[in-house]
Formats: sequence, C-alpha cells, structure tokens
Amino acid sequence: MDSKLTLKLNQSVIEKAKVYAAENKMSLSRIIEAYLQSLTSKNDTSEFDISPFVKSIATGTQLPSDIDYKNEYSNYVLEKYK
Repeated sequence: MDSKLTLKLNQSVIEKAKVYAAENKMSLSRIIEAYLQSLTSKNDTSEFDISPFVKSIATGTQLPSDIDYKNEYSNYVLEKYK
C-alpha cells in the first residue's frame, strides 16, 4: 500500500533530482523509494543500482555542475552489460 510522505530538502537538490529523474524516465518518488529500500534492506534486492547522483544526496558529496547525466548513464549501462 502506498502512503504519502512529505520531505523538506534544499531547493537546488530538488531541481537537480527532477532533472535526473526526467532524463532517466523515472519518477522522483520511485528513486527515493528505491534508495530508502536499499538503506533498510540487509540484502540489497533493489531492481537497479543507486546512481552516484542519488548517493550524493545522502552523503553530501557534490557533483560537478557541468556533468552530463545522459553520458554518465550511458557509460554505466555500457560497462554493466559488457
């Protein structure tokens, strides 16, 4: 059963996350749900890996502002399926 959750986040983080979600054809809710699932699961059984961008939200690590998300994702997929 889905429930509603309200979060307070830095506006710039929200905007970057929305861009990332749109570029990867995923909802922001889905990304956050998968991330929280991976945090609370002893066995990481998520259907996809957490991207560096999403990890940076939790760790406070800053990504370069000129990063090409589509290129990074393409490289990730190419490497994953070698």
